[in-house]
Amino acid sequence: MALLLCFFLSLVISSATACDRCVHQSKAAYFSKASALSSGACGYGSLAVGFNSGFLAAAIPSLYKDGAGCGACFQIRCKNANLCTKGGTRVIATDLNRNNNTDFVLSSRAFAAMARQGMSQDILRQGIVDVEYKRVPCDYKDRNLAVRVEESSQKPNYLAIKVLYQGGQTEIVAIDVAQVGSSYWTYMSRNHGAVWNTSRVPNGALQFRFVVTSGYDGKWIWAKSVLPADWQNGVVYDSGIQITDIAQEGCSQCDDGSW
Repeated sequence: MALLLCFFLSLVISSATACDRCVHQSKAAYFSKASALSSGACGYGSLAVGFNSGFLAAAIPSLYKDGAGCGACFQIRCKNANLCTKGGTRVIATDLNRNNNTDFVLSSRAFAAMARQGMSQDILRQGIVDVEYKRVPCDYKDRNLAVRVEESSQKPNYLAIKVLYQGGQTEIVAIDVAQVGSSYWTYMSRNHGAVWNTSRVPNGALQFRFVVTSGYDGKWIWAKSVLPADWQNGVVYDSGIQITDIAQEGCSQCDDGSW
C-alpha cells in the first residue's frame, strides 16, 4: 500500500507545472462584469463574487490545469510604469480563459487595481495590457477548507461537493471519502473545476482525505469529520483543517524576492 501511494503521488506531482513562483510575461484583458467569472468553468457560481473582494481571473489552460488550478492565487502587475503601480493586484482563478492572446482575463475591479491612483479609467480604456505575473500563496486566516454539498446530490446514491477556501500554493489532485471511523475509502472523481463527485456514497457521517501537491511536494491531508449523517444539499461544511503549504520547486534563480 505504501509503495502504491508513493507511486501515485509521484505520478500526480510530476504532472504539476513547475516554477509556479517564477515571474512570467504575458498580457491581460478584463471582463466588464465580475459575474462573467462567477459562472465560469471552476463551478464556484455566485460564491465567486465574494472571493477576494471580487478580484477574480480566468486563466489559460496551462494554469487552469483541468480544474486543479481553480482557486489558485496570482500576483499580476502591468508593465507600463507610467500607468501602473509596482505592486499590481492579487487575483483568484475562478474560470478558464480560452483566449490565446492573454494568459488572464481579469474582473474589471482587479484590472483597474493595477493602475496608479486616479488612473483606473485610463487602464480600463487600454482594454489589454502587457503584464508580468507569478503564483502566490492563498491566505485564508479566518477560514478553514470547506466543502459545499451541491444541489445535484441525491442521498444515498450520489454525492457532489465543491471545495472552497483552499489555502497555500497548492493543488488538490485527488479526494477520497469514507464513513467516520471506517478505513474503507471510496475515491471521488473531479466532475469539473472545483466540483468532485461519487456514486458510491458511504453511510453515516463522512470524513475526507485530500491528496495535495505543492510544486514537487505532495501529501495526504485528512479531515476526520466533515459531513454529518444528515448532510443537506446547498450547505457549506467546515473541514476543520487549513492548507498552508508553500510550493517547493526545482527551478533556479526565479524567486528573487523582488515582489
